[in-house]
Amino acid sequence: MFDRYEAGEQAVLVHVDFTAESDREDLDELKMLADSAGVTTLAVVTTRRAAPHPKYYIGTGKAEEVAEAVRALGAEVVIFNHALSPAQERNLERLFECRVLDRTTLILDIFAQRARTHEGKLQVELAQLKHLSTRLVRGWTHLERQKGGIGLRGPGETQLETDRRLLRDRIDHIQKRLEKVEKQRGQGRRARSRREVPTLSLVGYTNAGKSTLFNALTSAEVYAADQLFATLDPTLRRVQLADVGPVVLADTVGFIRHLPHDLVASFKATLEETREASLLLHVVDAADERSADNIRSVNSVLKEIEADEVPVLMVYNKLDKLDDVAPRIDRGDDGKPVAVWLSAQKRQGLELLHQALSELVAQDIFAGTLQLPPTQGKLRADLFALQAVTAESIDEEGNWLVSVRMPDIDWQRLNKQGMDGPRRFIVPDPADKVIH
Repeated sequence: MFDRYEAGEQAVLVHVDFTAESDREDLDELKMLADSAGVTTLAVVTTRRAAPHPKYYIGTGKAEEVAEAVRALGAEVVIFNHALSPAQERNLERLFECRVLDRTTLILDIFAQRARTHEGKLQVELAQLKHLSTRLVRGWTHLERQKGGIGLRGPGETQLETDRRLLRDRIDHIQKRLEKVEKQRGQGRRARSRREVPTLSLVGYTNAGKSTLFNALTSAEVYAADQLFATLDPTLRRVQLADVGPVVLADTVGFIRHLPHDLVASFKATLEETREASLLLHVVDAADERSADNIRSVNSVLKEIEADEVPVLMVYNKLDKLDDVAPRIDRGDDGKPVAVWLSAQKRQGLELLHQALSELVAQDIFAGTLQLPPTQGKLRADLFALQAVTAESIDEEGNWLVSVRMPDIDWQRLNKQGMDGPRRFIVPDPADKVIH
């Protein structure tokens, strides 16, 4: 059903340099998208226009030039760096006598290649179906075919109407399955909220190094590569932060300029992790000359998914590609971290990121010493499970002397256990206190 092509095909790329800044796309990004899709680029045709041509998007003369290039080079597909209307695609295909794909279809194809989990595949299929629903007319040569047979004669249902109905049914089916996934994710978020575990979400332009940073922080083995949309399926890992305790770190799909709205809608459940996060880590490729534009594009998507109110820490990555720039923390007027400069690949500045996160997410901290009799082995095990024990010894009476440091909320939770709670066993010491 999908108009997907096999990776390895040869293509002619078409790019229009519009005079309006809001309509412009990046030619280098188109080349990277084509490379990420496994396409071999035979030629690149560029032109300048004030507005798209209604029939061919690029004008009659330039369209003929592309057609000649297709015939001369034997290209199998023409890829536009812009969103085409269904009518423009049909007109161009008749002229070029080969398939024509726009930027949206190319991105959807890359997503289809990269999706690994069941949820990811459903989300991509939903986006493809929504995009395809406006393009069903293309390619059909049997639109007048009608259902026949005894009792079924008459106007009947055309093949196009049948296809549209099947599409709607499939879209409804996928949306219902994704609603179940969204409920499951919501239950997970509520459970973390009840435990008051902060969630940190990595966001940023595609290929900014989010997955590499994720792996460096969590010792995970998430797929990371120097290509666009290397990560599609969201990954959650638990990380320990000083003075914070456990936090959940989420690696999410990368954003891109003019991200197709169908994709944003289809990945709603995934992007919910971003909207519900305690803090966003906005990862930026500091060595990319387009970093300022990329930041604006990411902020635009964050606004679209209603995540623009979540606190943000900027993380300028790939510092190893810059000259004479050392890892550092930038602070705002209130003294709180606003940006961290590091290299995830070289593991430079990661300790500064930990420091900044601890400052931003830190809760009230309890520090004290507990005297636990041998009968309190379970409480001692709970303290070790919380990774709250900083030192331990045994006194003359055989009691454990356990020095602890933990978020005050964990301390209060232990105290709710009743008379046998930890307050009964605290060792009076003026140095022991709750740190704010």
